Amino acid sequence: MALRNVSNINRFKQQVITSGYVDKDGKAHCLSPLLYETGFIPFEVSTDGGLTFPYSGTWLSVHHSKVLVEECTLVNETKWQYYGTPGTDGNLTLTWTHQALAAPHINIEVWGYQETGDSYSENWLAEWKYLYTLAREVPNTGTFSFIPVPAEANYNTWDFGILRITPSTYSDGPAHALAWHLGEDFRNEPAAWATAKCIEWDRKEEQLPNFMEEIIDCPCTLAQARADTGRFHTDYGCDIEKGSVCTYHPGAVHCVRAIQASPQYGAGQQCCYDSTGTQILTQDSTGGSTPDRGHDWGAPPFLKPPRIPAFSHWLYDVISFYYCCLWSANCHFYMKNRPSSDCRTYHPPRAASAFGDPHFLTFDGLNFTFKGQGEYTLVESDLTSLRVQGRTQQAHFPNGTQAQVTGLSAVAMQENNSDVIEVRYSADLNLEVLLNQKVVNFSEQSWMDLEGLFLHSTADQKVTVMFSSGSGVEIRGSGGFLTLTVLLPEKFMNHTQGLFGVMNGNTEDEFTFKNKSTMSVHASPQQLFEFGANWAVENGTSLFTYDTEILLNDYFYGEKHNASFLPVFYPYEDPADPLVDEMVSLCDSDPFCRFDVLTTRSLQVGNFTRLSHQNHKQLVESLEPVISCGWLDSPTNGRKEGTNYLLGSAIHFTCNQGYELTGSKERICQSTGAWSGDSPDCILRSGLSPFKHNKSSPEITTMIIMGQSQHMALDKSNSLFREDIGHEIPAHLEILVFKSE
Repeated sequence: MALRNVSNINRFKQQVITSGYVDKDGKAHCLSPLLYETGFIPFEVSTDGGLTFPYSGTWLSVHHSKVLVEECTLVNETKWQYYGTPGTDGNLTLTWTHQALAAPHINIEVWGYQETGDSYSENWLAEWKYLYTLAREVPNTGTFSFIPVPAEANYNTWDFGILRITPSTYSDGPAHALAWHLGEDFRNEPAAWATAKCIEWDRKEEQLPNFMEEIIDCPCTLAQARADTGRFHTDYGCDIEKGSVCTYHPGAVHCVRAIQASPQYGAGQQCCYDSTGTQILTQDSTGGSTPDRGHDWGAPPFLKPPRIPAFSHWLYDVISFYYCCLWSANCHFYMKNRPSSDCRTYHPPRAASAFGDPHFLTFDGLNFTFKGQGEYTLVESDLTSLRVQGRTQQAHFPNGTQAQVTGLSAVAMQENNSDVIEVRYSADLNLEVLLNQKVVNFSEQSWMDLEGLFLHSTADQKVTVMFSSGSGVEIRGSGGFLTLTVLLPEKFMNHTQGLFGVMNGNTEDEFTFKNKSTMSVHASPQQLFEFGANWAVENGTSLFTYDTEILLNDYFYGEKHNASFLPVFYPYEDPADPLVDEMVSLCDSDPFCRFDVLTTRSLQVGNFTRLSHQNHKQLVESLEPVISCGWLDSPTNGRKEGTNYLLGSAIHFTCNQGYELTGSKERICQSTGAWSGDSPDCILRSGLSPFKHNKSSPEITTMIIMGQSQHMALDKSNSLFREDIGHEIPAHLEILVFKSE
């Protein structure tokens, strides 16, 4: 928008007002407010002081972790996080993309965030509040360093907030960053200050409802977690694709978050895994998976706690981790309130795929090839009104002439009253994503929060649609054709129909027509052609966009299933054909790869088909159900070895010195989901009796301090020391000592 010599007023969602400014080139800048939601936000612009708003558009609000290019960065983020604790002081540095602000000088403001009112009530509200300006008239060079000073007394209640960068010619301008706002009392006694905060948080948690009962259980393995893309997505704070920098989960290599927040409390699930692919539990490690009272990515309809994206999560789940675990040694309080969920009730989804020329692999494991030309129902469900439709178009030989086979060129989908998403190949063979028949852009972000779904796109031509039911749709570009995968949770059993069949574990009814009649699974390719034609969509139910003359003529006005197009049903493998040797070398025994090389005369097409088939088989293998027997505790006065609680794993138990084991020394997870053997106990060894320590007692041989056996020695002053580390035992500890009878 280009306007000259005017100021502008911006109105977001008909209610939130911000001022704008005009740069030296006459371009008006619409400044975003501090919002409480993500997704597309409608806005209007006035150039007459707010009398009229003739200009309008939409603005996309995105969670900070899903922006592709960070416009503001905290240099040495760990230093920011620990500033004021022992050994952490000096300058802090902030950098930003200075081109994003068309101004020679900027201001840096400190804003606080809080949530007030009664939890889970109508008066529970979120609030952004301007606190003060950290720096004024700073040159817009893209970097700023400063030495923090303790906050003034009237700001001490604001423990959490952001830094906001604005053009100096305009007050209260926008930008996004994160900073800690620490007072003098924290600087003087950081551990004591944090301990008090941790205990206060623990008391508040005891008064809040238990959100753990309604969140989804974690997948049992890392493979399952990465495969279940309809319900779980990478936690950007611990990403194996980015070097596994897991600050809050030491020992983990990858974490995922449940995509959907829990229905009543808007809570989130997090699941972390070690290098063996085993889930890490907080009962065993501080690096374990921790659920969240506030989902990190927020929860529709947003706007109110605890559904505010990022900031509710920081207030209830992150700042408390700093209080209890990072700034003081009270992590047991945090882990008590955020214990890991195991995977005993987790059920992996079923997967179906279509790729190549095109080949279909159904939810129940049947495979077939259908080469119709038109638009077809791939899967639909009466459970959630889910509809996934596919468009096929004729393939071409390498010389440009048309081949007598087809491939997927577009996929459209919707669930209930959600937005409609379509993914198709553009003219330049790049993936194009349409939202309600309009092309959307992913140049600045990878994620969109939309009506009834979340949308994710990567640079390597992969688009994932995650519906609120937990169903997921993945589309990849594969050399001119699309590869499609649909993931459906267990609740969709017996609620699907279409080319992907009836998901019920029975392949015999896979070829079910619209009228519920069935065809034999041994049907010929010609008969399967009739089955596929039966699932052609109609214009009244089509989800596709027809925005070119070709699409209008071929698909909207033309037949939804082109009955005059007869594909190749049985490609001939001629031993004299020089392509055959190359095909055998590439495809080996993969029938889909061989079929596509022969029908398209293209090794590239065959290779994409081979890779897609391999990916599907790997996906199905990753989603195999896994039996978990559940977490086992160490016996009192004893230890355990092992933290894998899945089928076939063994946990070993030993007792501390002075105790002997009863029950099973080893327990193995069985196929029934139960542990073998009996629960172990550590009982006092016969011939030993406990008494309280008398520091002058010469009979001392072994002491049990806080449940662990330690050898002790007396120093010259008759004080009791641990021999291994030389620390004096505090006088207030209750010490259990054994002597021989």
